[in-house]
Amino acid sequence: MLIAGFPAGAWGTNCYVVAPAAGEECVIIDPGHQAVQGVEDTLRKHRLKPVAVVLTHGHIDHVASVVPVCGAHDVPAWIHPEDRYMMSDPEKALGRSIGRQLMGELTVGEPDDVRELTDGGALDLAGMRFSVAHAPGHTKGSVTFRMPEQADIPPVFFSGDLLFAGSIGRTDLPGGDHAEILRSLARVCLPLEDSTVVLSGHGPQTTIGRERATNPFLRDVAAGLGDGSTAAPRRGM
Repeated sequence: MLIAGFPAGAWGTNCYVVAPAAGEECVIIDPGHQAVQGVEDTLRKHRLKPVAVVLTHGHIDHVASVVPVCGAHDVPAWIHPEDRYMMSDPEKALGRSIGRQLMGELTVGEPDDVRELTDGGALDLAGMRFSVAHAPGHTKGSVTFRMPEQADIPPVFFSGDLLFAGSIGRTDLPGGDHAEILRSLARVCLPLEDSTVVLSGHGPQTTIGRERATNPFLRDVAAGLGDGSTAAPRRGM
Protein backbone atom coordinates (compact mmCIF):
# COMPACT_ATOMS: atom_id res chain seq x y z
CA MET A 1 0.00 0.00 0.00
CA LEU A 2 1.09 3.56 -0.68
CA ILE A 3 0.09 6.35 1.74
CA ALA A 4 1.58 9.77 1.05
CA GLY A 5 0.71 12.54 3.49
CA PHE A 6 1.66 16.17 3.84
CA PRO A 7 0.59 19.11 6.06
CA ALA A 8 -1.20 21.83 4.09
CA GLY A 9 -1.99 25.48 4.63
CA ALA A 10 -2.07 27.79 7.60
CA TRP A 11 -3.38 25.11 9.97
CA GLY A 12 -1.01 22.32 8.94
CA THR A 13 -3.90 20.02 8.09
CA ASN A 14 -2.76 16.57 7.02
CA CYS A 15 -3.88 15.60 3.52
CA TYR A 16 -3.41 11.96 2.56
CA VAL A 17 -3.23 10.25 -0.83
CA VAL A 18 -3.87 6.51 -0.59
CA ALA A 19 -3.34 3.87 -3.29
CA PRO A 20 -2.67 0.13 -3.53
CA ALA A 21 0.70 0.96 -5.13
CA ALA A 22 2.44 3.53 -7.32
CA GLY A 23 0.99 3.86 -10.82
CA GLU A 24 -2.55 2.93 -9.76
CA GLU A 25 -5.83 4.61 -8.83
CA CYS A 26 -5.96 6.51 -5.55
CA VAL A 27 -8.18 8.22 -2.98
CA ILE A 28 -7.51 11.70 -1.59
CA ILE A 29 -8.41 12.36 2.06
CA ASP A 30 -9.01 15.90 3.35
CA PRO A 31 -7.55 18.26 0.73
CA GLY A 32 -7.67 21.38 2.87
CA HIS A 33 -6.33 24.91 2.77
CA GLN A 34 -3.67 25.37 0.05
CA ALA A 35 -3.50 21.61 -0.62
CA VAL A 36 -3.84 21.68 -4.43
CA GLN A 37 -0.13 21.88 -5.23
CA GLY A 38 0.76 19.18 -2.73
CA VAL A 39 -1.91 16.90 -4.16
CA GLU A 40 -0.75 17.44 -7.73
CA ASP A 41 2.91 16.93 -6.81
CA THR A 42 2.03 13.66 -5.03
CA LEU A 43 -0.05 12.38 -7.95
CA ARG A 44 2.71 13.17 -10.41
CA LYS A 45 5.49 11.68 -8.27
CA HIS A 46 3.69 8.36 -7.82
CA ARG A 47 1.85 8.32 -11.18
CA LEU A 48 -1.56 8.11 -9.52
CA LYS A 49 -5.09 8.62 -10.85
CA PRO A 50 -7.69 9.87 -8.32
CA VAL A 51 -11.11 8.24 -8.20
CA ALA A 52 -12.57 10.10 -5.19
CA VAL A 53 -12.05 12.63 -2.43
CA VAL A 54 -13.23 11.58 1.04
CA LEU A 55 -13.64 13.98 3.95
CA THR A 56 -13.40 13.34 7.68
CA HIS A 57 -15.47 16.45 8.41
CA GLY A 58 -16.49 19.78 6.94
CA HIS A 59 -14.24 22.39 8.57
CA ILE A 60 -12.62 24.64 5.98
CA ASP A 61 -9.10 23.58 6.93
CA HIS A 62 -10.02 20.09 5.68
CA VAL A 63 -12.19 20.95 2.64
CA ALA A 64 -10.89 24.23 1.20
CA SER A 65 -9.33 22.55 -1.86
CA VAL A 66 -12.15 20.08 -2.55
CA VAL A 67 -13.68 22.06 -5.45
CA PRO A 68 -10.45 22.53 -7.45
CA VAL A 69 -9.20 18.98 -6.77
CA CYS A 70 -12.50 17.33 -7.70
CA GLY A 71 -12.90 19.61 -10.70
CA ALA A 72 -9.42 18.96 -12.06
CA HIS A 73 -9.88 15.19 -11.95
CA ASP A 74 -13.68 14.88 -12.41
CA VAL A 75 -14.17 12.85 -9.22
CA PRO A 76 -16.84 12.90 -6.48
CA ALA A 77 -16.43 14.08 -2.90
CA TRP A 78 -17.80 12.02 0.00
CA ILE A 79 -18.90 13.73 3.25
CA HIS A 80 -21.31 13.02 6.11
CA PRO A 81 -24.68 14.76 5.54
CA GLU A 82 -24.52 16.66 8.85
CA ASP A 83 -21.34 18.45 7.72
CA ARG A 84 -22.22 18.97 4.08
CA TYR A 85 -23.44 22.56 4.62
CA MET A 86 -19.96 23.57 5.78
CA MET A 87 -18.55 23.40 2.27
CA SER A 88 -20.81 26.27 1.22
CA ASP A 89 -21.08 28.10 4.54
CA PRO A 90 -17.82 27.79 6.52
CA GLU A 91 -18.60 30.90 8.58
CA LYS A 92 -21.67 29.18 10.05
CA ALA A 93 -19.52 26.18 10.92
CA LEU A 94 -16.74 28.17 12.59
CA GLY A 95 -18.48 31.13 14.14
CA ARG A 96 -18.16 34.71 12.97
CA SER A 97 -14.84 35.53 14.64
CA ILE A 98 -12.98 32.85 12.69
CA GLY A 99 -15.17 32.68 9.60
CA ARG A 100 -14.93 36.36 8.71
CA GLN A 101 -11.13 36.18 8.65
CA LEU A 102 -11.31 33.59 5.88
CA MET A 103 -14.08 34.80 3.61
CA GLY A 104 -11.94 37.21 1.60
CA GLU A 105 -9.30 34.55 0.95
CA LEU A 106 -11.30 31.43 0.05
CA THR A 107 -13.71 30.43 -2.66
CA VAL A 108 -16.31 28.19 -1.06
CA GLY A 109 -18.90 25.84 -2.49
CA GLU A 110 -19.54 22.22 -3.40
CA PRO A 111 -17.96 20.22 -6.20
CA ASP A 112 -20.29 19.00 -8.94
CA ASP A 113 -20.67 15.51 -7.46
CA VAL A 114 -21.19 15.19 -3.69
CA ARG A 115 -22.05 11.85 -2.10
CA GLU A 116 -23.01 11.22 1.51
CA LEU A 117 -21.36 8.88 4.01
CA THR A 118 -23.26 6.64 6.43
CA ASP A 119 -22.20 5.22 9.78
CA GLY A 120 -21.08 1.61 9.50
CA GLY A 121 -20.86 1.79 5.73
CA ALA A 122 -17.93 0.83 3.55
CA LEU A 123 -16.41 2.58 0.55
CA ASP A 124 -14.82 0.35 -2.07
CA LEU A 125 -12.58 2.73 -3.98
CA ALA A 126 -9.44 2.21 -6.08
CA GLY A 127 -9.35 -1.46 -5.11
CA MET A 128 -9.34 -0.62 -1.39
CA ARG A 129 -11.97 -0.78 1.33
CA PHE A 130 -12.54 2.07 3.80
CA SER A 131 -14.86 1.33 6.73
CA VAL A 132 -16.77 4.43 7.81
CA ALA A 133 -17.61 5.26 11.43
CA HIS A 134 -19.63 8.32 12.40
CA ALA A 135 -17.69 9.97 15.26
CA PRO A 136 -19.41 13.23 16.29
CA GLY A 137 -18.05 15.58 18.93
CA HIS A 138 -15.60 17.75 17.01
CA THR A 139 -18.40 18.38 14.51
CA LYS A 140 -21.82 16.76 14.16
CA GLY A 141 -20.76 15.02 10.97
CA SER A 142 -17.22 13.92 11.83
CA VAL A 143 -16.29 10.46 10.55
CA THR A 144 -13.27 8.19 10.59
CA PHE A 145 -12.01 5.77 7.94
CA ARG A 146 -10.41 2.43 8.78
CA MET A 147 -8.51 0.12 6.45
CA PRO A 148 -8.06 -3.52 7.50
CA GLU A 149 -4.77 -5.29 8.08
CA GLN A 150 -3.20 -6.42 4.83
CA ALA A 151 -0.37 -8.96 4.64
CA ASP A 152 2.39 -7.41 6.77
CA ILE A 153 0.70 -3.99 6.96
CA PRO A 154 -1.17 -3.24 10.22
CA PRO A 155 -4.66 -1.70 10.18
CA VAL A 156 -4.73 2.00 9.31
CA PHE A 157 -7.12 4.47 10.94
CA PHE A 158 -7.71 7.94 9.49
CA SER A 159 -9.03 9.69 12.58
CA GLY A 160 -9.61 13.22 11.27
CA ASP A 161 -9.90 15.57 14.24
CA LEU A 162 -11.30 12.94 16.61
CA LEU A 163 -7.99 11.61 17.93
CA PHE A 164 -4.46 13.04 17.78
CA ALA A 165 -1.12 11.96 19.18
CA GLY A 166 -1.54 12.95 22.82
CA SER A 167 -4.79 14.82 22.41
CA ILE A 168 -8.26 15.05 20.82
CA GLY A 169 -10.16 17.56 18.70
CA ARG A 170 -11.51 20.80 20.09
CA THR A 171 -15.21 20.97 20.92
CA ASP A 172 -15.77 24.71 21.39
CA LEU A 173 -16.87 25.53 17.82
CA PRO A 174 -20.47 25.28 16.52
CA GLY A 175 -21.53 21.62 16.51
CA GLY A 176 -18.84 20.61 18.97
CA ASP A 177 -19.79 18.63 22.08
CA HIS A 178 -17.31 17.44 24.70
CA ALA A 179 -19.45 14.63 26.08
CA GLU A 180 -20.18 13.46 22.55
CA ILE A 181 -16.52 13.30 21.52
CA LEU A 182 -15.79 11.18 24.59
CA ARG A 183 -18.56 8.79 23.55
CA SER A 184 -17.07 8.66 20.06
CA LEU A 185 -13.63 7.89 21.48
CA ALA A 186 -15.12 5.03 23.50
CA ARG A 187 -17.21 3.63 20.65
CA VAL A 188 -14.86 4.12 17.70
CA CYS A 189 -11.30 4.10 19.07
CA LEU A 190 -11.22 1.82 22.09
CA PRO A 191 -12.23 -1.37 20.21
CA LEU A 192 -9.36 -0.97 17.71
CA GLU A 193 -6.27 -3.16 17.97
CA ASP A 194 -3.20 -1.66 19.62
CA SER A 195 -1.23 -2.15 16.39
CA THR A 196 -3.59 0.13 14.45
CA VAL A 197 -1.70 3.03 12.88
CA VAL A 198 -3.44 6.36 13.52
CA LEU A 199 -3.13 9.02 10.81
CA SER A 200 -4.70 12.17 12.23
CA GLY A 201 -5.96 15.40 10.78
CA HIS A 202 -3.09 17.29 12.44
CA GLY A 203 0.26 16.30 13.89
CA PRO A 204 2.36 13.13 13.76
CA GLN A 205 1.49 9.50 13.21
CA THR A 206 0.78 7.36 16.26
CA THR A 207 -0.84 4.03 17.18
CA ILE A 208 -3.92 3.08 19.16
CA GLY A 209 -1.71 1.21 21.64
CA ARG A 210 0.42 4.28 22.29
CA GLU A 211 -2.63 6.50 22.72
CA ARG A 212 -4.37 3.98 24.95
CA ALA A 213 -1.33 4.10 27.25
CA THR A 214 -0.43 7.81 27.11
CA ASN A 215 -3.27 9.97 25.77
CA PRO A 216 -4.97 11.44 28.86
CA PHE A 217 -8.37 11.65 27.17
CA LEU A 218 -8.38 8.12 25.80
CA ARG A 219 -6.89 6.71 28.97
CA ASP A 220 -9.61 8.29 31.12
CA VAL A 221 -12.34 7.11 28.76
CA ALA A 222 -10.95 3.57 28.84
CA ALA A 223 -10.85 3.63 32.63
CA GLY A 224 -14.32 5.15 32.93
CA LEU A 225 -12.88 7.98 35.01
CA GLY A 226 -14.36 11.47 35.27
CA ASP A 227 -15.62 13.45 32.30
CA GLY A 228 -12.34 13.57 30.36
CA SER A 229 -12.01 17.33 30.93
CA THR A 230 -8.23 17.14 31.29
CA ALA A 231 -6.07 20.23 30.83
CA ALA A 232 -4.08 18.66 27.97
CA PRO A 233 -4.07 20.88 24.84
CA ARG A 234 -6.41 20.08 21.97
CA ARG A 235 -5.85 20.55 18.26
CA GLY A 236 -7.68 21.26 15.03
CA MET A 237 -9.66 24.23 13.88
